[in-house]
Amino acid sequence: MPFALDLPVIFAFIIAFAIYAYVMMDGFDLGIGILFPMIPAGRERDTAMNSIAPVWDGNETWLVLGGGGLLAAFPLAYGVIFSALYAPIIAMLLALVFRGVAFEFRWRDPAHRAYWDVAFNLGSVVATLAQGIILGGLLQGIAVRDRGYAGGWFDWLTPFSLLVGVSLVFGYGLLGATWLIMKSEGTLQERCYRLAFRLGIAVIVAMAAVSAWTPFLRDAYWLRWFAWPQILFTAQVPLLVVIASVTFFVSLRRQHHYTPFLMALSLFTLGLAGLGVSLFPYVVPPSVSIWDAAAPTVSLKFMLPGVLVMVPIILAYTAYSYWVFRGKTGHEGYH
Repeated sequence: MPFALDLPVIFAFIIAFAIYAYVMMDGFDLGIGILFPMIPAGRERDTAMNSIAPVWDGNETWLVLGGGGLLAAFPLAYGVIFSALYAPIIAMLLALVFRGVAFEFRWRDPAHRAYWDVAFNLGSVVATLAQGIILGGLLQGIAVRDRGYAGGWFDWLTPFSLLVGVSLVFGYGLLGATWLIMKSEGTLQERCYRLAFRLGIAVIVAMAAVSAWTPFLRDAYWLRWFAWPQILFTAQVPLLVVIASVTFFVSLRRQHHYTPFLMALSLFTLGLAGLGVSLFPYVVPPSVSIWDAAAPTVSLKFMLPGVLVMVPIILAYTAYSYWVFRGKTGHEGYH
């Protein structure tokens, strides 16, 4: 299908940006929850929680924007995707609620803090695993007939979707470890250097496995990656992954504070770029394009000014909150 910069394409990029922002920002605080069993209770665990306390709630703004934007701009895709992936989506939302309650109550109910820590860890793992399964279920394709979901209840549950889910758990764990390298000092920072090294290896292996499997899911994916002359451009993605990976491990060895986190973000950025190469222009592969799923033009025109106003505002207050709470974090609780 030929490319044209029209309203459906603009909204597709806006939603893609919201998803990207969510993964980048909420990924590291979900990662800290994933790493909780590997962080000793007490000062180190309290420091880890304090490092995300000022920003974690605002990070989820992007999830709301992505989901709400999908409903408003691509209602057909919203209906099909939620019908096909209802179970993992509900699991993700419940886990995020469970995790949010645990986050608040671990400070307010110190007598049961150990239980809330377990709840925070479980909520983080389940939410991340569900997000990966959702992505894998979408990437492997959704059966559509007569503009509705035509598959079964458990079509999303496949070895590929589980692989993507586990890969995302490793990935968010890596973001969490490198975030704590940047935000902490002393024994917690040293611990996170070691965790980041092991998780970095796991993430690269997982990215390689998912990348090797994806072209075999559908002929269209194979052609987008390996057909001539597209391969001249798509080959740059794995090349950049190699460069980012080498830089990541070198920065860990030299014990840099900021570069490991930036390189972990780069790996995620390249992974999402690869996802875009595989999917575009389909919002529900293999049959529903962004133009097929788009709301009427008059609706998109009505929404665009509001989006163009609100997204910069969200970016501004997000940047301000990160700036205000920059620097290293202590273990005293936020109240």
